[in-house]
Amino acid sequence: MLAAIRGPVLTYTGDPFEDGLERTMVYEPDAIVAMDEGVITHFGPAAQIKDVLPAGTEIRSYGSDALISAGFVDCHVHFPQTPMIASYGDQLLEWLNAYTFPVEQKFSDKAFASSVAKVFLRESLRNGITSACVFCTVYPQSVDALFEEAERLGMRLAAGKVMMDCNAPGALLDTAQSGYDESKRLIGKWHGRGRLLYAITPRFAGTSSRAQLEATGTLCNEHPDCFMQTHVSENKSEVAWIGELFPERKGYLDVYDHYSLCRPRAIFGHGIYLTEPEMQVMHRTGSAIAHCPTSNFFLGSGAFDLARAVRADRRVRVGLGTDLGAGTSFSMLATLNEAYKAGQLNNYALSAGHAYYLATRGGARAMYLDDRIGSIAPGMEADLVVLDMKSTPLIDYRMQFAKTFEEALFIQMMLGDDRAVQATYVGGKLVYARDTATPLAPPPLSASAASA
Repeated sequence: MLAAIRGPVLTYTGDPFEDGLERTMVYEPDAIVAMDEGVITHFGPAAQIKDVLPAGTEIRSYGSDALISAGFVDCHVHFPQTPMIASYGDQLLEWLNAYTFPVEQKFSDKAFASSVAKVFLRESLRNGITSACVFCTVYPQSVDALFEEAERLGMRLAAGKVMMDCNAPGALLDTAQSGYDESKRLIGKWHGRGRLLYAITPRFAGTSSRAQLEATGTLCNEHPDCFMQTHVSENKSEVAWIGELFPERKGYLDVYDHYSLCRPRAIFGHGIYLTEPEMQVMHRTGSAIAHCPTSNFFLGSGAFDLARAVRADRRVRVGLGTDLGAGTSFSMLATLNEAYKAGQLNNYALSAGHAYYLATRGGARAMYLDDRIGSIAPGMEADLVVLDMKSTPLIDYRMQFAKTFEEALFIQMMLGDDRAVQATYVGGKLVYARDTATPLAPPPLSASAASA
């Protein structure tokens, strides 16, 4: 049944890094977005749209202090690390051994994995994240647990079993063959089921043998419509270690490129220390970088230089990642806050307009899903977030002095957090409402959504 929401709307029709904000950013101060069967059917100024909607269409108004946008897209996150978010001390490699690997062993228990998946997706929706590319664990049942809950919610989600056959605790290791076999089975079970997508997931070059990387490349070639996600050049010690493990390769990214993992729908987390030749490879192969600033600062890894990645002569696709649990917040607004600081450390001031693009359409483009999610337009999937532009007393006070919409948007990304999200819609259904006393139960999937 047709339903609609009304309020100020922000969306994008293209890439502002390439074509400028004036040509790509759309702000409509009073708009209606109508939805039916999981997709957007109408969008435009309220004065125009209200007269073309069928009689009796329910319109939920969020008022002039709201901002409706496409749901946020998280391009890099570890759902199994939810129980260990905010774990003190250490840099990347030490942190993995001290915290990550012990926690991930608990996911051999399907019931435990399911309990974490519920919390992870609840918190994602509470923060307006409607799509994500997610690392599970080496255990196939952790993938089943996440996809089962995402399917129940009707989410557009990509995820995969971690492939890891060396340099980690024995309980977390698979083999080149078992990693291939289990991933292939999971692809057959989940990829393209409803709104779910599979991401082939070698954790990173340091935990996969040459045989496993070869098997991963074979898997990618057999399933080119799947995603591939991993990590690259996050930490200086890690970069040096990969050089020792693979002395025959020209650099960190060349390890992946050699095994045919640099490709469209490949998402590489971090990329802080990618060299110029490696950026050229990213551009040439259509690979994407997931910029994870809260994690990079928390682990002391460094500050990713966004301006280098979006250079006009060899632009690289970039999305944002919360990267829990080294990432310190589910909030995409908090992630934008840290992305701005990372830019400043590289003498680049990230504008609010460009930042919100990265959180929505930019993330969708990094995942090659910008024809389905990330924007508000008829025919797009109806995943939306509604922000409260005066969510705290300080923000309410500060907004009195905002002279432009761009300034108001910047205030949100500097001062906002989960309290700013007042509603989240998935497939046109309200799945989170801040002012509802109890969490909303997800509606059953329609026949059309289940077969999409």
